Amino acid sequence: MADEKLVFTLDGGDVVIKLRPDLAPGHVERIKELVGEGFYDGIKFHRVIPGFMAQGGCPQGTGMGGSSKPDLKAEFNDQPHVRGVCSMARTSYPHSANSQFFICFDDARFLDKQYTVWGEVESGMEHVDALPKGEPPAKPGVIHKAVIVAA
Repeated sequence: MADEKLVFTLDGGDVVIKLRPDLAPGHVERIKELVGEGFYDGIKFHRVIPGFMAQGGCPQGTGMGGSSKPDLKAEFNDQPHVRGVCSMARTSYPHSANSQFFICFDDARFLDKQYTVWGEVESGMEHVDALPKGEPPAKPGVIHKAVIVAA
């Protein structure tokens, strides 16, 4: 469906993310699939670096895990990594993104064309800003619920 949004419910409130299948159709499809299975419900933000980004999507909360689905083929694009941009985390191997993602706090253009941008925060960025900081945080922020909604 066109113009769908991803909504993460965090402690502070909802974060609404515009999905960008025009940039990364395979990654958006994976995220929608995982959301539909309840994968992200209860997932922690295990790596939150002030001025850089908040990373989540690891079922173990360590940054070392992913879903049971196969890794994704990279869909690097020209979208700049700026405040509110949502992109997929991966290992040093380009085609290793799976379920982990990050949301940029600030300009991180050094990541451009090396990580797959798949969405952008439309509202609720203040709730991302309020996530507990650390690698990992002492008391990590949690995605209480993730849903896909029609725009």
